[in-house]
Amino acid sequence: MLYHLALVSDWEAAIAEGAYRVSTLGRSLADEGFVHAAFDHQVRGVAERFYAAVREPLVLLLVDERRLSSPWQVDDVPGAGEGFPHVYGPIDLTAVVATSTVVRDRDGTWHGLGVIGGAPA
Repeated sequence: MLYHLALVSDWEAAIAEGAYRVSTLGRSLADEGFVHAAFDHQVRGVAERFYAAVREPLVLLLVDERRLSSPWQVDDVPGAGEGFPHVYGPIDLTAVVATSTVVRDRDGTWHGLGVIGGAPA
C-alpha cells in the first residue's frame, strides 16, 4: 500500500475530475512529473516535515498500487536515507481504497495518521 497526504480541497477536486493530480503541497503532477507518496512508516515524518504549518483540513489516501493505471517506483530522495514511492501519472480514484481525516490538535499531535491492520486508523 502507498499513502499520500492531501488537502481535503484537492481530494474533493479530484473526485469531481475523476483522478488525483496533485504531487505535493502546492505542486501539481505537471509541475513535478510524479505524485509523492509514502509507505506507512514514512507518513508521520512527511506530515511533520512538510505539513506542519498547514491549517487546512487534510486527508490521508490509502492507495492500492495494484489498482493504479500509472506506473510507480521507489526513488532515492537525497538526504532522506531511504527511498520513497512516486506515482508517475494520475492516481485513479478506484486505486484509493480508504481515506482518513487528518487533524492536528493544539499541542501539535497528529491524529488520523496511524495505520492498523493495513488501513488508516
